[in-house]
Amino acid sequence: MLERHSSASLQHESGQLYFSFARTPSEVAEAQRLRYKIFAEEMGANIPNKDGHDRDGFDVFCDHLLVRDSLTSEVVGTYRILSPAMANEAGGYYSSGEFDISRLSHLFDRTVEVGRACVHQNYRHGGTITMLWAGLAKYMQINRYEYMIGCGSVGMADGGHMAASLYNTLRNDYLSPPEYRVFPRCPLPLEALRSDMEVSLPPLIKGYLRLGAYICGEPAWDPDFNTADMLVMLPLSRLNRRYAAHFFK
Repeated sequence: MLERHSSASLQHESGQLYFSFARTPSEVAEAQRLRYKIFAEEMGANIPNKDGHDRDGFDVFCDHLLVRDSLTSEVVGTYRILSPAMANEAGGYYSSGEFDISRLSHLFDRTVEVGRACVHQNYRHGGTITMLWAGLAKYMQINRYEYMIGCGSVGMADGGHMAASLYNTLRNDYLSPPEYRVFPRCPLPLEALRSDMEVSLPPLIKGYLRLGAYICGEPAWDPDFNTADMLVMLPLSRLNRRYAAHFFK
């Protein structure tokens, strides 16, 4: 966990926004409240906790990246990060509940998992995303990790047609080599859905792909969040240096 780092090494400021990592339970709770606001109240996710916090058993094992507004100190963006060592403590990666990720097992000692990404609706602009990516970049650099995985989610308010069309659009150019392929435990029924709709990339998935990420296989359906999730993998050896230059400094 982050106790091995100095706070100065993991904090960065740009204009009105800055990132840091949670160091107290109250700071983790701030991230959980933002997650609840976005996932439950805005997106309608079925979150069992009714106390205004999105939490699960992985939170205690994760490092929590926070983006704050320096004028109000409010947390306006967050990511949680599961390191290889803490994934072992947790009994595996979160994504292994949605996918068979056994083909990636030989990379686990160098792989960080990211998830629960969300941004307050009043801060959904490039500056907040830049701060989140800068925090992830710093984390990867300091710890010398080589791979990042995470779920890219697409809402299923339309029953999944948009998600199926998005996967159909991406698979030709961004599907991973077979040795990195994962398999959904609860597959999205692609054969029963439209795959020819015009789609726009969700900002997070778009950012991953611009950096050089793969889509590692067909989408899984997450019934609690009512999303179609694609496992995204970014080997740092594939990093688009031009696009990433302002994150990796």
